[in-house]
Amino acid sequence: MDIRIGLGYDVHQFKQGSSVILGGVQIPCRYSLKGHSDADVLLHAITDAVLGAVSLGDIGTHFPDIDPAWKGADSRELLKQAYLLVKKEGYVLGNVDATVVAEEPRLKNYVEPILKSIAECLECEPGQLSVKATTSEKMGFIGREEGIAVHAVALLVKQDLS
Repeated sequence: MDIRIGLGYDVHQFKQGSSVILGGVQIPCRYSLKGHSDADVLLHAITDAVLGAVSLGDIGTHFPDIDPAWKGADSRELLKQAYLLVKKEGYVLGNVDATVVAEEPRLKNYVEPILKSIAECLECEPGQLSVKATTSEKMGFIGREEGIAVHAVALLVKQDLS
């Protein structure tokens, strides 16, 4: 069996606002996230993980933040386009495991809708996805509530076309 593993990491700063978008789901928060697109740090890390698993670069390679075409872009669409590239290489998703590192917002009540949203983008079952949350115990830029970081790992499996 031909399998590939990709690691994704992304971070976005907070700005004044009233909600963040994580995994395609709008979540009330004392802040919003800065970014060229919708700043969905979770989907950006997952996009990097799936692209990296098949050596297709990263999100900035395909959707550069200096390109006005991606200004305000819906990160669900970026992930869907990245996954199309993965499938063209002959791979499908095995699973994704992601960890959101943030002091806020608390994700407990949003994990299920986040999983459904990501599953739609990656054409998979929510059971193939794991999204966890942790804090940085008040240390560093995350602890000072300056932003959010996400770590994601994706396992891709070569499709059997026989």
